[in-house]
Amino acid sequence: MSADVDVPVESSTPVKEKLIIFDTTLRDGEQSPGATLNIEEKLEIARQLSRLGVDVCEAGFPIASPGDFEAVRRIAQEVGPLVEGRKSGQPMVIAGLARANPQDISRAYEAVKVAPRHRIHTFLATSDIHLQHKLKIDREECVDQVIKAVSYAKSLCGDVEFSPEDAGRSDPQFLTVVLAEAIKAGATTINIPDTVGYTTPDEFGWLIKYLIENTPGAESVTWSTHCHNDLGLATANTLAGVSNGARQVEVTLNGIGERAGNTSLEEVVMAVHTKPQNYPVYTAIDTTQIVRTSRMVSAFTGMPIQPNKAIVGANAFAHEAGIHQDGMLKHHSTYEIMRPETVGLGASALVLGKHSGRHAFRTRLSELGYDDLTKEELDQAFDRFKRIADKKKLVTDADIEAIITDEFYQPKEIWKLETVHVTCGDHVKATATVTLIDPNGAELTDAAIGTGPVDAVYKAINRIVEVPNILTEFIVQAVTEGIDSIGEVTIRIQPENGQGYTTNPQTGAQVPRTFSGHGASTDIIVASARAYISALNKMLAAREEQAATLEQKPV
Repeated sequence: MSADVDVPVESSTPVKEKLIIFDTTLRDGEQSPGATLNIEEKLEIARQLSRLGVDVCEAGFPIASPGDFEAVRRIAQEVGPLVEGRKSGQPMVIAGLARANPQDISRAYEAVKVAPRHRIHTFLATSDIHLQHKLKIDREECVDQVIKAVSYAKSLCGDVEFSPEDAGRSDPQFLTVVLAEAIKAGATTINIPDTVGYTTPDEFGWLIKYLIENTPGAESVTWSTHCHNDLGLATANTLAGVSNGARQVEVTLNGIGERAGNTSLEEVVMAVHTKPQNYPVYTAIDTTQIVRTSRMVSAFTGMPIQPNKAIVGANAFAHEAGIHQDGMLKHHSTYEIMRPETVGLGASALVLGKHSGRHAFRTRLSELGYDDLTKEELDQAFDRFKRIADKKKLVTDADIEAIITDEFYQPKEIWKLETVHVTCGDHVKATATVTLIDPNGAELTDAAIGTGPVDAVYKAINRIVEVPNILTEFIVQAVTEGIDSIGEVTIRIQPENGQGYTTNPQTGAQVPRTFSGHGASTDIIVASARAYISALNKMLAAREEQAATLEQKPV
């Protein structure tokens, strides 16, 4: 290059814009088969989402049932005002989902209005496939319905989000017409859903750019993405949307959601965090809370995290291949693009044993992010730790996480497991004797014979509790390596005779409720019994909630 050629130098670094994290774990995530949550579990997750730094929490679909309405209302009332520990200094926006009709919108507003910052999120399908086969209306009727719905929502609430369902398969030119009318009617956020996960990153990125450039009024609203993972492209599509102008992303913890799930919060956040040079945005997420939040959601929903799941999977920071281990010993950056501590995962492997004291245990809990336990909760966790340490020489961070999950991420204790005794072998019939504490504090014991030890335990429990149900799924996982590892069991049950339904907001269909249970122990039979009691308690708590809210009528 010639010495006299002027090379332009950038005078300053471009200013980054805030990327709004809209979490729909409690709404779209709960639509995953078997991910039914009760009100107390939703409240606990919502509190953790606030600590995580989520900007908008879609707390549910209030019209679905009195129980859903009450859950959203309580989240708005109890979690909506919280600001402690939030980088933004502002409380979360609490949003409620509503179909594009006055009844849904009114119900959503009544549920969220008590939150200091609240939002109505209304939607209507715009693809010809949905208009013709689901809604049975034409395009003109679609536009008219959108105008009426958004206008009504705006008359109740200043913050209104509109989503054209199945935008990924809608005519882009027609979308500009619909969205222009939604903006004129008062929408403040326009969300573009790839409802069936059909688009690719190039297509979705182009669609966001096209809509921003061609929709009248586009500059006055926040543009958002909502991508499903049917082709495994949800995160890639979302990031393509961000690169092309979207400044809100709709996500779920662990990527849970209908069918193959939604865009994963942890993947989007850590992509932006790890590759800041690639994206013109930043987030207010406290990344050190990611693993804790992920495990809480997994425990409450009963949806195990696949070991090779990005960011939060058990193998995400594990290195087994010899060449990888050699590189890691020389320098972590050879095979790690982010540090485990960044997402809240403890760096140490083996730290505590049966001689470890309360102070060491409390310190390790704090390092793992559990520094908000009360004295009673700490005592409870320490007692469980000592019992585990008596059976294992060394207790890992993963073991400690399992203890916390099993002790505190459980449903309201209606029935309590007291003792389990099993006799089994290859030439004897499996027999189980189980003692439970009933809701009134009485001790009840019964026994049963089964095809195996777990079957015998479940039959004995059924004889005592007398709550007919169908076991639909049984999953066993080891927390760590070794024969003395804590085993985690996750099960799902459904009420017998199909009792108990919930409403799918997209289809309006009534689908049977499934209840999950989670248990952990060094004894897999005990873990199985804990998981079953957990699921039964969820089912019974749901019945109590339904009875308590039965008199509530939609507004």
